[in-house]
Amino acid sequence: MISNLLVRIDLARRDFSKSQRKIAAFIEEHYDTAAFMTAAKLGEVVGVSESTVVRFATQIGYKGYPYLQKAMQEMIRDRLDSVQRIEVTTGRIGDDDVVESVLNQDIDKIKRTIEEVSREDFSAAVEAIINADHIYIFGVKSASYIANFFGYYLDLIFGKVTMLNSTSKTTTYENLFRIKKGDVMICISFPRYSTMAVEAMSFAHERGAEVIAVTDSMTSPLVANADAVLLARSDIASVVDTLVAPLSLINALLVAIVIRCKEQIKDTFTNLEQVWKEQGIYSFKDIEEDKNEEA
Repeated sequence: MISNLLVRIDLARRDFSKSQRKIAAFIEEHYDTAAFMTAAKLGEVVGVSESTVVRFATQIGYKGYPYLQKAMQEMIRDRLDSVQRIEVTTGRIGDDDVVESVLNQDIDKIKRTIEEVSREDFSAAVEAIINADHIYIFGVKSASYIANFFGYYLDLIFGKVTMLNSTSKTTTYENLFRIKKGDVMICISFPRYSTMAVEAMSFAHERGAEVIAVTDSMTSPLVANADAVLLARSDIASVVDTLVAPLSLINALLVAIVIRCKEQIKDTFTNLEQVWKEQGIYSFKDIEEDKNEEA
């Protein structure tokens, strides 16, 4: 399936009517503006009817105008500033129930992630992580929370993890300069993409490490230096990054790793549970005492 809007337009161009050619030309030159127009508004600006705009969307392979509009928004979302994101979200939700709207959008992103994530790259990422001499995980700003979650469990399982969550070049490369062949670097970034993530991935790739990108699109700048690309859909949601699907993907990676290394991980957590118990880390409820009280 062709995902790039401009490619779709180019392939269908020979069959366009005069009105459709006008729409195509406007989108190609002003998709950053058209992305936030209704079908009626776009038709008014271009000088065609709303129905012509809707037919144009289906002509180039979309189910309807909302899908065309989403494609335009995806082309520019990495360039949207915080104020523009607020405007997009307000326009999208309008007077709808915010809870229902946001949760349904998250459900949609998980469904799309299921469809789009490469099972081959997923398996390759699992194998690379399991066999790595050392694991480096990069995630800054909102992506740092997912990175830290992933790193916490990988460190419990393997004990060979370095977290990179600083926007400081000095700090990042002080933590990264020992990376080598046999190591793995996992970079997590979504629009607006981290420049540091792209540069750190390039550095790791040049040093011979295997690089895994967790991002939202094959047009992401993280893809260029990645040995495995794991796509997880994010979206525009005001100033808040919607990272439900990426977190679910990270959960899937962890589950796959546990299944592959079941016996090793069982031994690790048996020892860990004993330490937790001896040190009183968690509150272990005295069941027998409760039974006596009930009697």
